[in-house]
Amino acid sequence: MSAAQHQGREVLDREGLQALPSRFRARLVNSLSGFKSANVVGTANAEGQPACCIVSSVVHLGSNPALMGLVFRPPGDDAHNYHNLMASGHFTLSHIAENFFQKAHQTSARFKESVSEFEAVGLTPHWHQNQSGSRFQSPAVAESPVRMGLSVHQDMLLPNRFVIGAVEWVDLDSRAQAPDGFVDLSATGTVCIGGLDAYYSTNRLARLSYAKVDQPIEVRSDFMEGWS
Repeated sequence: MSAAQHQGREVLDREGLQALPSRFRARLVNSLSGFKSANVVGTANAEGQPACCIVSSVVHLGSNPALMGLVFRPPGDDAHNYHNLMASGHFTLSHIAENFFQKAHQTSARFKESVSEFEAVGLTPHWHQNQSGSRFQSPAVAESPVRMGLSVHQDMLLPNRFVIGAVEWVDLDSRAQAPDGFVDLSATGTVCIGGLDAYYSTNRLARLSYAKVDQPIEVRSDFMEGWS
């Protein structure tokens, strides 16, 4: 049996998964990894035209140096955001918040390369400037509470493309940052994604102390208190 019902649970083996209709299987498998981060990737072409697309695959890879990774589907001719970032060597990531998640979702539509997704969906490009006044090559989302600029560190061929970016700058709402560095994303209105098309707001449970053997966990409900 490739599929069975066990006390109200659906059980599928590998053959059962493969036998499912393709779109049903895609929605199922995309849900299995759990809640995912919701970000907009921002890029610009050689003429400086801004472009962006939503991704749910951003992962933290390291803090020293600060590295982020994200997945792109195998890029075709219409994957202009991937081609832009590989040509320029730079891109941005902007957290998606409750006040613009529908606009962000619409950036996944297959717009022509001549069309800026920012303009098409009603988002505002934010061009970061460093202390010397130089403008970063790719725009972020002005409406986002947490945004960052990255340089392309590595492009890896896996089942999809896995791009590793080195964080060049971070711009966030300081009111959501605790004294120990932690950022309370619930306070910023940042949303997360389930599957391909479900968006969720977040609720705080607790911050837990660093786990050590033979030492009880300390629980804090005040997310801004931080740890020494």
